Amino acid sequence: MSKTQVSHNRSLPKATTGIAGLDEVTGGGLPRGRPTLVSGRAGCGKTLFAVEFLVRGATQLGEPGVFLAFEETAEELAQNVRSLGFDLEDLVARKKLLIDYVHVERSEIEETGEYDLEGLFIRLGQAIDSIGAKRVVLDTIESLFGGFANSAVLRSELRRLFRWLKDKKVTAVITGERGDGTLTRHGLEEYVSDCVIVLDHRVTEQLSTRRLRIVKYRGTVHGTNEYPFLIDEDGISVLPITSLGLRHEASEERISTGVPRLDAMLGGAGLYRGSSVLISGTAGTGKTSLAAHFADATCRRNERCLYFAFEESESQLVRNMRSIGLDLMPWLKKGVLRLHATRPTAYGLETHLAALHKLVSEFEPRAVVVDPITNFLKSGTQAEAESMLVRLIDFLKARQTTALFASLTYGGSVQEQSEVGISSVIDTWLLLRDIELGGERNRAMYILKSRGMAHSNQIREFLLTNHGVELRDVYVGPEGVLTGSMRMAQEAREQAASLSRQEEIERRQRHLEHKRRALDAGITLQRAQFAAEEEELKLIIAQDRAAAGRLAEGRQKLARSRKADEPAGVARNGARRMAIRGGRK
Repeated sequence: MSKTQVSHNRSLPKATTGIAGLDEVTGGGLPRGRPTLVSGRAGCGKTLFAVEFLVRGATQLGEPGVFLAFEETAEELAQNVRSLGFDLEDLVARKKLLIDYVHVERSEIEETGEYDLEGLFIRLGQAIDSIGAKRVVLDTIESLFGGFANSAVLRSELRRLFRWLKDKKVTAVITGERGDGTLTRHGLEEYVSDCVIVLDHRVTEQLSTRRLRIVKYRGTVHGTNEYPFLIDEDGISVLPITSLGLRHEASEERISTGVPRLDAMLGGAGLYRGSSVLISGTAGTGKTSLAAHFADATCRRNERCLYFAFEESESQLVRNMRSIGLDLMPWLKKGVLRLHATRPTAYGLETHLAALHKLVSEFEPRAVVVDPITNFLKSGTQAEAESMLVRLIDFLKARQTTALFASLTYGGSVQEQSEVGISSVIDTWLLLRDIELGGERNRAMYILKSRGMAHSNQIREFLLTNHGVELRDVYVGPEGVLTGSMRMAQEAREQAASLSRQEEIERRQRHLEHKRRALDAGITLQRAQFAAEEEELKLIIAQDRAAAGRLAEGRQKLARSRKADEPAGVARNGARRMAIRGGRK
């Protein structure tokens, strides 16, 4: 058997709570068959925690539960948790839950040497046996032991209570109020509990945040950080992403930004799926417009996109994007786009993070837009905002969700630096900036970095038109980088100069063509003259030969007429011809 199997077999048995995120933090749930102390001040959510522990066990895990209340009646408790979607009356009717209210009056408690909790044990034991309960809640323990002044008796009775619960083999949650400098008012319960969970509801600069921390957990490893948690219409959800590491997968798939020219700048294929993108720039540079293009491109692929807007309402964002040719309303109606608009000062950073985590888990988007992240600085310090965003990026990367963050750069700040200090963990960083030339301001964009691809290092003019975002080449020359009307004026001058050069070239081409034609005509004429002269020469030669032939023939005739001596051969031939002629006669 391997060491892993041995460790697993020897691990502490745990009871799943069913509370979102808590089982991950505790490594599987609360210790099964042992008591757990849930401590906190008033209003931190102790009772809701205990109720949800019972409800999830009864509805999801088939484990009935008993709720022993010392402060609220069954009717009051059922009414208080109905807003969370918990129907306690139905669970009671189906024998999955039993609520027992025990009224304890401190003035009636008389401390004697014979005082004990036998009556409580009998009552609780009957309740457990009546429905076969596996889970028990005691809310709160201060009401039960409020009349004890003798710490020795108190400690003894606490030990008896916790031992009795262990002997009954029920998984118990006992709530307790925090004291001054102690986890509970008596300062004893945390020492006899096997697991201690502290709930905290703190307010910093008028912003409230709920946090959970596991102070003690015997027999097992557990998360030791403070974890934010939410209480909403679905109950309690704990955000355990502080424990995530760099173990996410890196995708090779590329997706479009929604701007074709920008895709070309990003290695010709756009962004990597599951990567993180930062768009930074001063106010009015077009960050939201570019983010809306990304959201629109995601929806066009029939993928879900979750858009967190912290400066504009849903209707305002939809209206503003229509001015640049983007209509987001069809995607909202189709359900592939969800806009979540809220003020960053609505609650603290950790609550924001928990809300983001919850919405992403529910909607399961392939892309998330957060616009802008610099507003989180209003809900905490820069270090806190940076920590929160790093955890959010890790959470989204682990889900292979592409994340786009817009960041406002304030005037006078270093533009190659993000206000919240997360540029080092960002995969692709796009910088939008204003260029002031010729009495006007124009937008420009360039890519500061994009991991894993050969991206462009060129500056592009960033235009917002009635048909969307356009990227155009800027003029780079002796006068520097020109944009806007100066770029158009320079382009007009260059076009005029180009036209002038073209006209000059065409004029020279016409002149050269004229000379070529004249040269061809001269060559043709000379060839004709040469042919005429050649023909004339041939005629003269022929005439001269003919004249020479006639002259020779005339001389021969004259010689014959004068009977001139002929060469011997010629005379014999002549005599032979005469003889032949004579014979014929």
